[in-house]
Amino acid sequence: MTPCVELRDVSLVYTSDGHAVHALEGVSLSIPRGAFVSIAGPSGCGKTTILRLVSGLMPATKGQVLIDGQLVTGPQKRVGMAFQNASLLPWRTALQNVLLPLEVVQPHRSQFQARRKEYEAEAYRLLQIVGLDGFAHKPPYQLSGGMQQRVALCRALVHKPEILLLDEPFAALDAFTREELWGVLQSLWMTQRCTVIMVTHDLREAVFLSDRVFVMSSRPGRIVSQVEIDLPRPRTLADTFRPGFVEYVHAIYDRIGEVRSTPTGGNA
Repeated sequence: MTPCVELRDVSLVYTSDGHAVHALEGVSLSIPRGAFVSIAGPSGCGKTTILRLVSGLMPATKGQVLIDGQLVTGPQKRVGMAFQNASLLPWRTALQNVLLPLEVVQPHRSQFQARRKEYEAEAYRLLQIVGLDGFAHKPPYQLSGGMQQRVALCRALVHKPEILLLDEPFAALDAFTREELWGVLQSLWMTQRCTVIMVTHDLREAVFLSDRVFVMSSRPGRIVSQVEIDLPRPRTLADTFRPGFVEYVHAIYDRIGEVRSTPTGGNA
């Protein structure tokens, strides 16, 4: 079966302040359709760069990036994205922020007025799933940080993307809110079943949400190992204290520790 996302021997070199920066080297990975995977590794190892390559916002210097077997040559409409900061438009309500992709991305843009009731129904459905029923008409300043991030997740999913890219989506939140949103995201993913690639520094978060965790070396980033997470779903916060869960966290932590302590990025 053709992978949903595939990187084949991808390298990336870019120029910063007149100097060449070797961000990625020989990265190969394969992600099945409907999987939830995380990418972990030292700061600056190229995790976010991989998201940019998959979204088509940045071309690879060498190698191939493919979605459904087709070469990525530019920005991808079938991709949704959410970042560390919710970045909601302050003059729009929660509902209007969720609807934004449908107003600007084709083919939805040209159909928006004719299908407005249908689109609004989907936005309301997503807001209800994430626990914001009753907050649809509130502006962002009347929502907490965690609530704003829920809106951002709904916005990323409202056009039903094939792939959802998440760049440390909960890093700016307090621990209690962050752990609460793990369950929210898990519920959204189990409902939508899109392919998710998440960058995170939180290894408990990675194990809680993922089917597989890719571990990267220091720059230039390489995939040095992958850990399959064989835990039943849905997962709960109580599961994070169980021995099996903790063993996965320690295994990934130890691998990242090896990468940091090895000058060659764990490939010696």
